[in-house]
Amino acid sequence: MKPLLPLLSCSLLLTFPLLAQENNNGGLLFFTSKTPGGNCTVRVSSMVSVSMHEYVVDGAARVYEVNIDTTGNALIRYYYIEPIRLQSPIGLGQSAIDKLEDLKNEAQSRLGLEEVARKVAKSYPTSTHAHTVEYRIDSRENLTKIYDAAERALRTRASATVEIK
Repeated sequence: MKPLLPLLSCSLLLTFPLLAQENNNGGLLFFTSKTPGGNCTVRVSSMVSVSMHEYVVDGAARVYEVNIDTTGNALIRYYYIEPIRLQSPIGLGQSAIDKLEDLKNEAQSRLGLEEVARKVAKSYPTSTHAHTVEYRIDSRENLTKIYDAAERALRTRASATVEIK
């Protein structure tokens, strides 16, 4: 019986981390996001890191991005894009710039292009990211909600769900 005790102890130590990844019902823990562009579910135990950052693309748009890295083969990416706002260098004419922006938004609405502006846009083959699942989000606030839920799931090793409408 004594030779079995070390073996039993080792097997319990190796099994404990696996049990810690299950909820009270014995099911696995997941981070789930539901967005207008699609849904994503990641096993919490597969999450390696969560990051949020911003950058400027070609001096024309600012991108805010959340990435969830996993032990699997896919990187989950959520992003929000906003145009860099044109500013009058001397303050005069700013109302004309603002009016043009309003007219552009109204034209997009009338032509039904609002939906297109919310979708992930890719230019093949230059913007193809192998093993990357991307979701375009409609506001920085919603992007922050996704980051907060994913970061909480990673840090606490608990299930989390975020829904963006």
